[in-house]
Amino acid sequence: MNEMKKTSISLLLCIFLAAVPVARSIEVPYLTGRVNDYARILSDSTHHSLSEKLREHETRTTNQVVVLTISSLEGENIEDFANKVFNEWKLGQKERNNGILIVVVPGERQMRIEVGYGLEGTMPDILASRIIQEIMVPEFRLGNFDQGIARGVYSVTSVLDGETPEGLSASEQESVLQETSGFADFDTPDMPWGVRILLGAFIFGIIGLFTILGILTPGFGWFMYLFLIPFWAMFPIVVVGTKGALVVFFIYMVGYPAAKLFLKKTPWYKKAKEDLRTKGKASIGGFTFSSGSSGGSWSSGGSGGGFSGGGGSSGGGGSSGRW
Repeated sequence: MNEMKKTSISLLLCIFLAAVPVARSIEVPYLTGRVNDYARILSDSTHHSLSEKLREHETRTTNQVVVLTISSLEGENIEDFANKVFNEWKLGQKERNNGILIVVVPGERQMRIEVGYGLEGTMPDILASRIIQEIMVPEFRLGNFDQGIARGVYSVTSVLDGETPEGLSASEQESVLQETSGFADFDTPDMPWGVRILLGAFIFGIIGLFTILGILTPGFGWFMYLFLIPFWAMFPIVVVGTKGALVVFFIYMVGYPAAKLFLKKTPWYKKAKEDLRTKGKASIGGFTFSSGSSGGSWSSGGSGGGFSGGGGSSGGGGSSGRW
């Protein structure tokens, strides 16, 4: 009886394990050439013409553009799949990272243009999205896969050649590139947004406080302006990257003296300056400022607590779409 019970339990366990779905990742297909039509949606003539077009483009520019069609992702995210294929195929030259992968999944009506690091400035995400939505999707909705993929390939190579792709006006392309060349294109550090926000609040909170106090303080504020220059020059890089830090530093260098010169004309600033000269101290915004041998100091207006100065990385670029 016990033997039968053990057999029944083992059988039930086997049935249960067989019923549990096993999560698996779709394998990366074999790289057969510049056009890899595993979904069998391209005609022989289109396959040949696209291969020749991409071969000529690669010979002339060294940019490596590759097409992959696959019937299904088997539940995998297209962004993860495209990035995995791109990195395993090692598209583009190693020292230039100048590869682009165009993935089309007809069975799931999805596509993606995956862009290598070295071409993200030439082919920003928003421009890749425009090529997908305005050039490829309309053809795919009509079932014209040959035409849709061909136009997509020609659009990508046109952009890489500095030309305007068919279906996207020169003014539209220029506006797209201008949008991506502004503040959104900062080479920000590779860290989660949550960490960046908290770190930014800490850094800008501290040096921002001393900046405000320096602007409000007559006399001593100019010493604080010079004292804070290295902090505004270096700390913002951690949060907004090099380009962002340059903008922040410029704003500080111009904004601080401009604000101070503006406040210099206000009555309360004149009074505070006079109080410091005649009484040795002045109260501004809840803080008591007192003059001293170094030109000035400040303390909170409440319990007498003081302040003191001190110091304190394809990554997935591209665009996806559906039709």
